[in-house]
Amino acid sequence: MTGNVHLMFLSTFLLVSMASEIFDAMEGEALVIKCPRWSSSVKVTWYHMDTNKIIPAEEEGSRIFSFKQFLWFLPNSREDSGNYACVTHFSNNRTKSFNMSMQVHPYKQGVCFPSQIRYPNDTGRGKIVCPTIDNYKNATIIQWYKDCKPLQGERYFKGEKYIFINNPSKEDDGYYTCQFTYTHKGNVFNVSATRIFISKVKHSPLPPQILFPKDKDVIEVELGAALSLKCQARLGIKKQPLAVVTWDVDNIPVKYLDFSRFHEKMHFFERHEQVYYRETTLHITEIKKEDLQANFTCVAVNEMHNTKATVTLQLKAQSGLPNSFLIIGSLVLLVAIAVLVILYQSFRVDIVLLYREIFQPYSVKDDGKIYDAYVIYPRNHTNEANFVEYFVYQIMPDILENKCGYKLCIYGRDIYPGEDTASAIEKRMQKSRRLILILTHQLISCKELAYDQHIALYKALIQNDTKVILLEMETIGNYAKLQESLRFIIKQQESSET
Repeated sequence: MTGNVHLMFLSTFLLVSMASEIFDAMEGEALVIKCPRWSSSVKVTWYHMDTNKIIPAEEEGSRIFSFKQFLWFLPNSREDSGNYACVTHFSNNRTKSFNMSMQVHPYKQGVCFPSQIRYPNDTGRGKIVCPTIDNYKNATIIQWYKDCKPLQGERYFKGEKYIFINNPSKEDDGYYTCQFTYTHKGNVFNVSATRIFISKVKHSPLPPQILFPKDKDVIEVELGAALSLKCQARLGIKKQPLAVVTWDVDNIPVKYLDFSRFHEKMHFFERHEQVYYRETTLHITEIKKEDLQANFTCVAVNEMHNTKATVTLQLKAQSGLPNSFLIIGSLVLLVAIAVLVILYQSFRVDIVLLYREIFQPYSVKDDGKIYDAYVIYPRNHTNEANFVEYFVYQIMPDILENKCGYKLCIYGRDIYPGEDTASAIEKRMQKSRRLILILTHQLISCKELAYDQHIALYKALIQNDTKVILLEMETIGNYAKLQESLRFIIKQQESSET
Protein backbone atom coordinates (compact mmCIF):
# COMPACT_ATOMS: atom_id res chain seq x y z
CA MET A 1 0.00 0.00 0.00
CA THR A 2 2.81 2.39 0.85
CA GLY A 3 4.50 1.78 -2.52
CA ASN A 4 1.26 2.55 -4.40
CA VAL A 5 0.78 5.80 -2.48
CA HIS A 6 4.39 6.72 -3.22
CA LEU A 7 3.93 6.10 -6.94
CA MET A 8 0.66 8.08 -7.01
CA PHE A 9 2.38 10.99 -5.28
CA LEU A 10 5.36 10.72 -7.60
CA SER A 11 3.14 10.67 -10.67
CA THR A 12 1.42 13.85 -9.54
CA PHE A 13 4.76 15.46 -8.70
CA LEU A 14 6.29 14.62 -12.07
CA LEU A 15 3.34 16.04 -13.95
CA VAL A 16 3.90 19.48 -12.49
CA SER A 17 7.64 19.45 -13.10
CA MET A 18 8.63 22.00 -15.72
CA ALA A 19 12.10 20.74 -16.67
CA SER A 20 12.08 18.53 -19.77
CA GLU A 21 14.22 17.48 -22.72
CA ILE A 22 13.79 15.56 -25.96
CA PHE A 23 16.08 12.70 -27.05
CA ASP A 24 16.01 11.13 -30.50
CA ALA A 25 17.93 7.86 -30.89
CA MET A 26 18.67 5.40 -33.66
CA GLU A 27 17.26 1.89 -33.24
CA GLY A 28 19.71 -0.80 -32.12
CA GLU A 29 22.36 1.60 -30.79
CA ALA A 30 23.50 2.16 -27.23
CA LEU A 31 22.04 5.18 -25.50
CA VAL A 32 23.21 6.67 -22.20
CA ILE A 33 21.18 9.58 -20.80
CA LYS A 34 22.56 11.82 -18.08
CA CYS A 35 20.42 13.48 -15.43
CA PRO A 36 21.29 17.22 -15.47
CA ARG A 37 22.13 19.27 -12.40
CA TRP A 38 23.41 16.19 -10.56
CA SER A 39 25.97 16.21 -7.77
CA SER A 40 27.50 13.44 -5.66
CA SER A 41 25.66 14.72 -2.58
CA VAL A 42 22.18 13.84 -3.87
CA LYS A 43 20.45 10.56 -4.61
CA VAL A 44 18.89 10.01 -8.03
CA THR A 45 15.95 7.72 -8.84
CA TRP A 46 14.95 6.99 -12.45
CA TYR A 47 11.31 6.34 -13.44
CA HIS A 48 9.49 5.21 -16.56
CA MET A 49 6.65 7.76 -16.45
CA ASP A 50 4.33 5.82 -18.80
CA THR A 51 4.21 2.89 -16.33
CA ASN A 52 5.10 4.71 -13.04
CA LYS A 53 7.79 2.09 -12.41
CA ILE A 54 11.28 2.59 -10.98
CA ILE A 55 14.13 1.64 -13.31
CA PRO A 56 16.45 -0.51 -11.15
CA ALA A 57 20.23 -0.89 -11.16
CA GLU A 58 21.90 -3.31 -13.56
CA GLU A 59 21.20 -7.01 -13.16
CA GLU A 60 22.52 -9.99 -15.10
CA GLY A 61 21.12 -9.81 -18.62
CA SER A 62 19.28 -6.51 -18.11
CA ARG A 63 19.06 -4.19 -21.12
CA ILE A 64 17.66 -1.07 -19.43
CA PHE A 65 19.12 -0.04 -16.08
CA SER A 66 20.23 3.00 -14.07
CA PHE A 67 23.16 3.98 -11.88
CA LYS A 68 23.44 7.35 -10.14
CA GLN A 69 22.94 10.11 -12.75
CA PHE A 70 22.96 7.78 -15.80
CA LEU A 71 20.24 5.74 -17.55
CA TRP A 72 21.42 2.99 -19.95
CA PHE A 73 19.72 1.39 -22.98
CA LEU A 74 22.04 -1.40 -24.21
CA PRO A 75 20.88 -1.39 -26.94
CA ASN A 76 17.69 0.63 -27.39
CA SER A 77 14.58 -0.64 -29.11
CA ARG A 78 11.58 1.04 -30.70
CA GLU A 79 9.35 0.00 -27.78
CA ASP A 80 11.62 2.08 -25.48
CA SER A 81 10.08 5.26 -26.93
CA GLY A 82 8.27 7.11 -24.17
CA ASN A 83 8.62 9.43 -21.21
CA TYR A 84 11.26 9.09 -18.48
CA ALA A 85 12.23 11.13 -15.43
CA CYS A 86 15.11 11.41 -13.01
CA VAL A 87 14.24 12.62 -9.51
CA THR A 88 16.96 14.05 -7.28
CA HIS A 89 16.45 13.68 -3.51
CA PHE A 90 18.12 16.33 -1.34
CA SER A 91 19.02 16.03 2.35
CA ASN A 92 16.26 18.45 3.42
CA ASN A 93 13.59 16.09 1.96
CA ARG A 94 13.23 18.33 -1.09
CA THR A 95 13.03 16.65 -4.50
CA LYS A 96 13.43 17.94 -8.02
CA SER A 97 12.31 16.21 -11.19
CA PHE A 98 13.73 16.41 -14.70
CA ASN A 99 11.46 14.94 -17.37
CA MET A 100 12.62 13.68 -20.74
CA SER A 101 10.94 12.19 -23.76
CA MET A 102 12.72 9.64 -25.94
CA GLN A 103 11.86 8.68 -29.50
CA VAL A 104 13.65 5.72 -31.10
CA HIS A 105 13.79 5.93 -34.91
CA PRO A 106 14.19 2.94 -37.24
CA TYR A 107 17.09 2.85 -39.69
CA LYS A 108 16.21 3.96 -43.21
CA GLN A 109 18.27 3.39 -46.34
CA GLY A 110 20.51 6.37 -47.00
CA VAL A 111 19.57 8.17 -43.76
CA CYS A 112 22.21 8.37 -41.04
CA PHE A 113 20.32 10.56 -38.55
CA PRO A 114 16.65 11.07 -37.58
CA SER A 115 14.71 13.98 -39.02
CA GLN A 116 14.59 15.59 -35.57
CA ILE A 117 18.12 16.98 -35.02
CA ARG A 118 18.98 16.43 -31.39
CA TYR A 119 22.02 18.62 -30.98
CA PRO A 120 22.27 22.20 -32.21
CA ASN A 121 25.19 24.21 -33.55
CA ASP A 122 28.23 24.38 -31.23
CA THR A 123 29.96 27.70 -31.91
CA GLY A 124 29.88 28.27 -35.65
CA ARG A 125 33.63 28.90 -35.57
CA GLY A 126 34.69 25.55 -37.02
CA LYS A 127 34.86 23.26 -33.99
CA ILE A 128 32.22 20.49 -33.89
CA VAL A 129 32.17 18.40 -30.70
CA CYS A 130 30.73 14.88 -30.85
CA PRO A 131 27.49 15.15 -28.79
CA THR A 132 27.04 13.12 -25.56
CA ILE A 133 30.34 11.24 -26.00
CA ASP A 134 31.30 12.19 -22.42
CA ASN A 135 28.43 9.95 -21.20
CA TYR A 136 30.23 6.88 -22.60
CA LYS A 137 33.44 5.72 -20.94
CA ASN A 138 36.17 4.35 -23.22
CA ALA A 139 34.33 5.50 -26.35
CA THR A 140 36.25 5.53 -29.64
CA ILE A 141 35.20 7.59 -32.68
CA ILE A 142 35.51 5.50 -35.83
CA GLN A 143 34.04 7.85 -38.46
CA TRP A 144 32.67 11.36 -39.06
CA TYR A 145 29.99 12.03 -41.69
CA LYS A 146 28.65 15.20 -43.30
CA ASP A 147 25.12 14.84 -44.66
CA CYS A 148 25.55 11.02 -44.46
CA LYS A 149 28.78 11.00 -46.52
CA PRO A 150 32.16 10.06 -44.95
CA LEU A 151 34.14 13.19 -44.07
CA GLN A 152 37.53 13.41 -45.79
CA GLY A 153 40.02 16.11 -46.68
CA GLU A 154 42.94 18.10 -45.31
CA ARG A 155 40.66 20.90 -44.08
CA TYR A 156 39.32 18.65 -41.30
CA PHE A 157 41.41 18.13 -38.18
CA LYS A 158 40.10 15.20 -36.13
CA GLY A 159 40.57 15.35 -32.34
CA GLU A 160 39.69 12.72 -29.77
CA LYS A 161 36.15 14.02 -29.32
CA TYR A 162 35.73 16.64 -32.03
CA ILE A 163 36.63 17.80 -35.53
CA PHE A 164 37.86 21.26 -36.52
CA ILE A 165 37.08 22.80 -39.90
CA ASN A 166 39.78 25.12 -41.18
CA ASN A 167 38.28 28.41 -42.44
CA PRO A 168 34.62 27.31 -42.46
CA SER A 169 32.34 28.76 -45.13
CA LYS A 170 28.69 28.55 -46.11
CA GLU A 171 29.44 25.31 -48.03
CA ASP A 172 30.39 23.65 -44.74
CA ASP A 173 26.88 24.15 -43.32
CA GLY A 174 25.06 20.87 -42.82
CA TYR A 175 24.55 17.88 -40.53
CA TYR A 176 27.65 16.29 -39.00
CA THR A 177 27.37 12.79 -37.54
CA CYS A 178 30.01 11.17 -35.35
CA GLN A 179 29.90 7.39 -35.15
CA PHE A 180 31.69 5.76 -32.23
CA THR A 181 31.83 2.46 -30.36
CA TYR A 182 31.11 1.92 -26.67
CA THR A 183 32.24 -1.15 -24.72
CA HIS A 184 30.35 -2.33 -21.63
CA LYS A 185 31.41 -5.52 -19.84
CA GLY A 186 32.97 -6.92 -22.98
CA ASN A 187 29.99 -6.10 -25.23
CA VAL A 188 30.58 -3.57 -28.03
CA PHE A 189 27.77 -1.22 -29.08
CA ASN A 190 27.53 1.35 -31.88
CA VAL A 191 26.49 4.94 -31.15
CA SER A 192 25.84 7.80 -33.56
CA ALA A 193 25.09 11.43 -32.74
CA THR A 194 24.31 14.27 -35.13
CA ARG A 195 24.60 18.00 -34.76
CA ILE A 196 23.80 20.81 -37.13
CA PHE A 197 26.64 23.17 -38.10
CA ILE A 198 25.87 26.65 -39.37
CA SER A 199 28.76 29.03 -39.79
CA LYS A 200 28.54 32.55 -38.36
CA VAL A 201 24.78 32.92 -38.26
CA LYS A 202 22.63 34.32 -35.49
CA HIS A 203 19.92 31.67 -35.63
CA SER A 204 19.08 28.35 -37.25
CA PRO A 205 15.73 26.56 -37.55
CA LEU A 206 15.06 22.99 -36.50
CA PRO A 207 12.16 20.82 -37.68
CA PRO A 208 9.32 21.98 -35.39
CA GLN A 209 8.43 19.46 -32.70
CA ILE A 210 5.42 19.69 -30.38
CA LEU A 211 6.45 18.56 -26.90
CA PHE A 212 2.92 18.51 -25.50
CA PRO A 213 0.14 17.71 -25.88
CA LYS A 214 0.57 14.36 -27.61
CA ASP A 215 -1.44 13.82 -30.78
CA LYS A 216 -4.80 12.04 -30.16
CA ASP A 217 -4.73 12.72 -26.41
CA VAL A 218 -8.13 12.66 -24.70
CA ILE A 219 -8.70 15.17 -21.88
CA GLU A 220 -11.42 14.68 -19.25
CA VAL A 221 -13.55 17.75 -18.49
CA GLU A 222 -16.73 18.81 -16.65
CA LEU A 223 -19.55 20.76 -18.28
CA GLY A 224 -19.58 24.38 -17.17
CA ALA A 225 -16.01 24.25 -15.84
CA ALA A 226 -13.06 26.27 -17.16
CA LEU A 227 -10.15 24.60 -19.01
CA SER A 228 -6.62 25.61 -20.02
CA LEU A 229 -4.93 23.73 -22.88
CA LYS A 230 -1.18 24.27 -23.10
CA CYS A 231 0.89 23.62 -26.23
CA GLN A 232 4.68 23.83 -26.23
CA ALA A 233 6.92 23.39 -29.30
CA ARG A 234 10.64 23.45 -30.10
CA LEU A 235 11.38 25.58 -33.15
CA GLY A 236 15.13 26.22 -33.57
CA ILE A 237 18.38 27.68 -32.28
CA LYS A 238 18.05 31.20 -30.88
CA LYS A 239 15.07 33.41 -31.60
CA GLN A 240 13.41 32.60 -34.93
CA PRO A 241 12.16 35.11 -37.49
CA LEU A 242 9.14 32.85 -38.12
CA ALA A 243 7.86 31.05 -35.02
CA VAL A 244 4.13 30.43 -34.61
CA VAL A 245 2.39 28.19 -32.07
CA THR A 246 -1.37 28.56 -32.09
CA TRP A 247 -4.62 26.68 -31.49
CA ASP A 248 -7.36 25.79 -33.99
CA VAL A 249 -10.85 24.55 -33.09
CA ASP A 250 -12.25 22.36 -35.89
CA ASN A 251 -9.63 23.88 -38.22
CA ILE A 252 -10.72 27.44 -37.37
CA PRO A 253 -8.05 29.63 -35.74
CA VAL A 254 -8.97 30.75 -32.23
CA LYS A 255 -8.70 34.41 -33.20
CA TYR A 256 -11.82 33.97 -35.34
CA LEU A 257 -13.85 32.33 -32.56
CA ASP A 258 -16.01 33.70 -29.72
CA PHE A 259 -13.56 35.80 -27.68
CA SER A 260 -15.87 35.75 -24.66
CA ARG A 261 -15.20 32.03 -24.26
CA PHE A 262 -11.82 31.40 -26.02
CA HIS A 263 -8.58 33.35 -25.80
CA GLU A 264 -4.85 32.54 -26.20
CA LYS A 265 -1.83 33.54 -24.15
CA MET A 266 1.66 33.16 -25.70
CA HIS A 267 5.27 33.40 -24.53
CA PHE A 268 8.67 32.09 -25.67
CA PHE A 269 11.83 31.00 -23.82
CA GLU A 270 15.29 29.52 -24.42
CA ARG A 271 16.94 26.62 -22.60
CA HIS A 272 20.38 25.04 -22.65
CA GLU A 273 22.40 25.57 -25.83
CA GLN A 274 19.96 28.41 -26.70
CA VAL A 275 17.27 26.10 -28.03
CA TYR A 276 14.20 28.22 -28.80
CA TYR A 277 10.73 27.19 -27.57
CA ARG A 278 7.34 28.81 -27.92
CA GLU A 279 4.31 28.06 -25.73
CA THR A 280 0.65 29.00 -26.22
CA THR A 281 -2.15 28.36 -23.73
CA LEU A 282 -5.78 28.20 -24.87
CA HIS A 283 -8.13 29.34 -22.09
CA ILE A 284 -11.77 28.19 -22.30
CA THR A 285 -13.93 29.94 -19.72
CA GLU A 286 -16.83 27.43 -19.89
CA ILE A 287 -17.00 23.92 -21.35
CA LYS A 288 -20.19 23.28 -23.38
CA LYS A 289 -21.65 20.13 -24.95
CA GLU A 290 -20.54 21.13 -28.45
CA ASP A 291 -16.91 21.19 -27.23
CA LEU A 292 -17.09 17.41 -26.68
CA GLN A 293 -17.53 16.92 -30.44
CA ALA A 294 -14.79 19.37 -31.46
CA ASN A 295 -11.13 18.81 -32.39
CA PHE A 296 -8.61 21.09 -30.67
CA THR A 297 -5.44 21.30 -32.77
CA CYS A 298 -2.11 22.86 -31.83
CA VAL A 299 -0.17 24.09 -34.89
CA ALA A 300 3.59 24.85 -34.79
CA VAL A 301 5.22 26.63 -37.76
CA ASN A 302 8.75 27.86 -38.55
CA GLU A 303 10.83 28.50 -41.68
CA MET A 304 11.37 24.77 -42.31
CA HIS A 305 8.05 23.08 -41.77
CA ASN A 306 4.79 22.88 -39.81
CA THR A 307 3.40 20.18 -37.53
CA LYS A 308 0.15 19.54 -35.65
CA ALA A 309 -1.20 17.71 -32.59
CA THR A 310 -4.95 17.23 -32.06
CA VAL A 311 -6.73 16.51 -28.76
CA THR A 312 -10.37 15.86 -27.92
CA LEU A 313 -12.47 16.33 -24.78
CA GLN A 314 -14.67 13.86 -22.94
CA LEU A 315 -16.76 14.02 -19.77
CA LYS A 316 -15.26 12.75 -16.55
CA ALA A 317 -16.71 9.47 -15.32
CA GLN A 318 -19.45 10.09 -12.76
CA SER A 319 -18.12 8.71 -9.46
CA GLY A 320 -20.94 9.83 -7.18
CA LEU A 321 -24.25 7.96 -6.71
CA PRO A 322 -27.47 9.12 -5.00
CA ASN A 323 -27.64 8.29 -1.31
CA SER A 324 -30.62 5.94 -1.83
CA PHE A 325 -28.61 3.83 -4.26
CA LEU A 326 -25.71 3.71 -1.83
CA ILE A 327 -27.95 2.59 1.04
CA ILE A 328 -29.73 -0.08 -1.03
CA GLY A 329 -26.43 -1.31 -2.45
CA SER A 330 -24.90 -1.54 1.03
CA LEU A 331 -27.88 -3.54 2.36
CA VAL A 332 -27.79 -5.93 -0.58
CA LEU A 333 -24.05 -6.41 -0.09
CA LEU A 334 -24.47 -7.16 3.64
CA VAL A 335 -27.27 -9.68 2.96
CA ALA A 336 -25.16 -11.37 0.26
CA ILE A 337 -22.17 -11.62 2.63
CA ALA A 338 -24.36 -13.12 5.38
CA VAL A 339 -25.82 -15.72 2.98
CA LEU A 340 -22.35 -16.63 1.74
CA VAL A 341 -21.07 -17.08 5.31
CA ILE A 342 -24.01 -19.38 6.17
CA LEU A 343 -23.53 -21.42 3.00
CA TYR A 344 -19.83 -21.73 3.61
CA GLN A 345 -20.31 -22.91 7.20
CA SER A 346 -22.88 -25.48 6.08
CA PHE A 347 -21.15 -26.80 2.98
CA ARG A 348 -17.52 -25.99 3.69
CA VAL A 349 -16.15 -29.44 2.84
CA ASP A 350 -18.15 -29.69 -0.39
CA ILE A 351 -17.05 -26.20 -1.46
CA VAL A 352 -13.38 -26.98 -0.84
CA LEU A 353 -13.61 -30.25 -2.78
CA LEU A 354 -15.44 -28.54 -5.65
CA TYR A 355 -12.83 -25.77 -5.75
CA ARG A 356 -9.97 -28.28 -5.88
CA GLU A 357 -11.72 -30.22 -8.66
CA ILE A 358 -12.32 -27.12 -10.80
CA PHE A 359 -9.00 -25.35 -10.28
CA GLN A 360 -6.72 -28.38 -9.98
CA PRO A 361 -4.91 -27.69 -13.31
CA TYR A 362 -3.90 -24.25 -12.02
CA SER A 363 -2.81 -25.22 -8.52
CA VAL A 364 0.51 -26.80 -9.44
CA LYS A 365 3.32 -24.88 -7.80
CA ASP A 366 6.32 -23.93 -9.88
CA ASP A 367 8.84 -25.15 -7.30
CA GLY A 368 10.34 -28.11 -9.13
CA LYS A 369 8.41 -30.63 -7.01
CA ILE A 370 6.48 -33.55 -8.53
CA TYR A 371 4.65 -34.95 -5.50
CA ASP A 372 2.62 -33.22 -2.81
CA ALA A 373 3.62 -35.86 -0.24
CA TYR A 374 5.76 -38.98 0.19
CA VAL A 375 3.95 -41.64 2.29
CA ILE A 376 6.01 -43.58 4.88
CA TYR A 377 4.37 -46.57 6.54
CA PRO A 378 5.48 -49.76 8.36
CA ARG A 379 5.66 -52.43 5.69
CA ASN A 380 4.46 -55.98 6.28
CA HIS A 381 7.18 -58.51 5.54
CA THR A 382 4.67 -61.36 5.16
CA ASN A 383 2.49 -62.08 2.15
CA GLU A 384 -0.68 -61.28 4.08
CA ALA A 385 -2.33 -57.95 3.41
CA ASN A 386 -3.21 -55.82 6.44
CA PHE A 387 -5.35 -52.75 7.07
CA VAL A 388 -2.41 -50.32 6.96
CA GLU A 389 -1.51 -51.33 3.40
CA TYR A 390 -5.19 -51.22 2.40
CA PHE A 391 -5.37 -47.70 3.83
CA VAL A 392 -2.18 -46.59 2.04
CA TYR A 393 -2.93 -48.14 -1.35
CA GLN A 394 -6.72 -47.74 -1.51
CA ILE A 395 -8.20 -45.18 0.87
CA MET A 396 -5.51 -42.44 0.75
CA PRO A 397 -5.25 -42.33 -3.10
CA ASP A 398 -9.03 -42.41 -3.45
CA ILE A 399 -9.52 -39.39 -1.15
CA LEU A 400 -6.35 -37.33 -1.57
CA GLU A 401 -5.65 -38.00 -5.27
CA ASN A 402 -9.02 -38.70 -6.89
CA LYS A 403 -11.15 -36.24 -4.88
CA CYS A 404 -8.76 -33.57 -3.61
CA GLY A 405 -6.32 -33.45 -6.51
CA TYR A 406 -3.11 -34.12 -4.57
CA LYS A 407 -0.35 -36.37 -5.90
CA LEU A 408 1.21 -38.95 -3.56
CA CYS A 409 4.39 -40.98 -3.83
CA ILE A 410 3.90 -44.44 -2.27
CA TYR A 411 6.67 -46.98 -1.84
CA GLY A 412 5.82 -50.10 -3.80
CA ARG A 413 3.56 -48.22 -6.21
CA ASP A 414 5.73 -45.36 -7.49
CA ILE A 415 9.20 -46.92 -7.18
CA TYR A 416 9.70 -49.15 -10.19
CA PRO A 417 11.24 -52.63 -10.29
CA GLY A 418 14.93 -52.57 -11.15
CA GLU A 419 15.59 -49.13 -9.60
CA ASP A 420 18.17 -48.78 -6.90
CA THR A 421 15.90 -48.60 -3.85
CA ALA A 422 17.99 -46.23 -1.70
CA SER A 423 18.65 -43.82 -4.56
CA ALA A 424 15.01 -43.95 -5.71
CA ILE A 425 13.72 -43.16 -2.19
CA GLU A 426 16.03 -40.15 -1.81
CA LYS A 427 15.08 -38.77 -5.24
CA ARG A 428 11.33 -39.19 -4.60
CA MET A 429 11.61 -37.42 -1.23
CA GLN A 430 13.51 -34.53 -2.83
CA LYS A 431 10.66 -34.17 -5.31
CA SER A 432 8.00 -34.16 -2.53
CA ARG A 433 6.69 -31.12 -0.66
CA ARG A 434 5.64 -33.04 2.48
CA LEU A 435 6.32 -36.33 4.26
CA ILE A 436 3.37 -38.29 5.67
CA LEU A 437 4.49 -40.68 8.43
CA ILE A 438 1.87 -43.23 9.56
CA LEU A 439 2.21 -44.19 13.24
CA THR A 440 1.17 -47.71 14.30
CA HIS A 441 2.11 -50.15 17.07
CA GLN A 442 4.12 -52.04 14.48
CA LEU A 443 6.29 -48.94 13.96
CA ILE A 444 6.85 -48.62 17.74
CA SER A 445 7.78 -52.26 18.21
CA CYS A 446 10.13 -52.27 15.21
CA LYS A 447 13.70 -52.36 16.51
CA GLU A 448 15.23 -50.93 13.33
CA LEU A 449 13.64 -48.21 11.17
CA ALA A 450 13.27 -48.69 7.43
CA TYR A 451 15.55 -46.72 5.12
CA ASP A 452 12.86 -44.23 4.03
CA GLN A 453 12.05 -43.56 7.72
CA HIS A 454 15.74 -42.77 8.39
CA ILE A 455 15.86 -40.38 5.43
CA ALA A 456 12.59 -38.69 6.44
CA LEU A 457 13.78 -38.05 10.00
CA TYR A 458 17.13 -36.77 8.71
CA LYS A 459 15.38 -34.24 6.42
CA ALA A 460 13.01 -33.13 9.18
CA LEU A 461 15.54 -32.83 12.02
CA ILE A 462 18.91 -32.12 10.39
CA GLN A 463 18.16 -30.39 7.10
CA ASN A 464 14.87 -28.88 8.35
CA ASP A 465 13.68 -28.46 4.75
CA THR A 466 10.65 -30.76 4.61
CA LYS A 467 7.58 -30.70 6.85
CA VAL A 468 6.46 -34.02 8.37
CA ILE A 469 2.78 -34.85 8.80
CA LEU A 470 2.25 -37.52 11.52
CA LEU A 471 -0.84 -39.69 11.02
CA GLU A 472 -1.78 -41.83 14.05
CA MET A 473 -3.79 -44.80 12.73
CA GLU A 474 -4.00 -46.60 16.04
CA THR A 475 -4.26 -45.28 19.57
CA ILE A 476 -0.63 -45.07 20.63
CA GLY A 477 -1.33 -43.75 24.09
CA ASN A 478 2.03 -43.22 25.75
CA TYR A 479 4.68 -41.95 23.33
CA ALA A 480 7.49 -43.05 25.64
CA LYS A 481 8.16 -46.15 23.55
CA LEU A 482 8.58 -44.17 20.34
CA GLN A 483 12.04 -43.38 18.99
CA GLU A 484 13.45 -40.18 20.43
CA SER A 485 13.45 -38.46 17.02
CA LEU A 486 9.72 -39.10 16.58
CA ARG A 487 8.99 -37.83 20.09
CA PHE A 488 10.90 -34.66 19.28
CA ILE A 489 8.82 -34.07 16.10
CA ILE A 490 5.57 -34.68 18.00
CA LYS A 491 6.64 -32.22 20.68
CA GLN A 492 7.51 -29.62 18.04
CA GLN A 493 4.11 -29.92 16.36
CA GLU A 494 2.23 -29.75 19.66
CA SER A 495 4.10 -26.57 20.65
CA SER A 496 3.44 -24.94 17.26
CA GLU A 497 -0.28 -25.69 17.55
CA THR A 498 -0.50 -24.05 20.96
